[in-house]
Amino acid sequence: MSNNDKVYLTDEGFLELETELNELKNIKRPAVIKALKEARALGDLSENADYDAARAEQAQVEGRIQELEKIMENVHIIEKGSTDSVSLGTTVKIRYIDDDDDELEEYRIVGSKEADPSNNKISNESPLARAIMNAKAGDIRSVESPNGTYDVEIVEIL
Repeated sequence: MSNNDKVYLTDEGFLELETELNELKNIKRPAVIKALKEARALGDLSENADYDAARAEQAQVEGRIQELEKIMENVHIIEKGSTDSVSLGTTVKIRYIDDDDDELEEYRIVGSKEADPSNNKISNESPLARAIMNAKAGDIRSVESPNGTYDVEIVEIL
């Protein structure tokens, strides 16, 4: 991640990462250091499974801390913008044109680090989001996906 790589997050996404970073620094890191000291006190480190496990956990914790700090350096908070057109941070209701059941789907457009399709948060880099960006309610857009092209209608922007 270069210094000018922006990471787009909503306020909620930023708070989640900030909470995780604080927990890693203030709870997990001290716990791992304590486990390392206790394992070291057991003696021979060459065949000490507790020590090896603590070192592996330390590497994972430190790696995640570095990753989160890099994200925080490059974060750009998504401001809730106008609901005139689809943009980062907006929630959009769409209808799949060729779908027989005429059911509406609702998605929130978020940055890639915050995407969670199972909770209807899709990345602004996803094929669907790219296709509907800047669309207005009533617009129909074609979505190019790995499974082929399909059309969606933007029903409402929240």
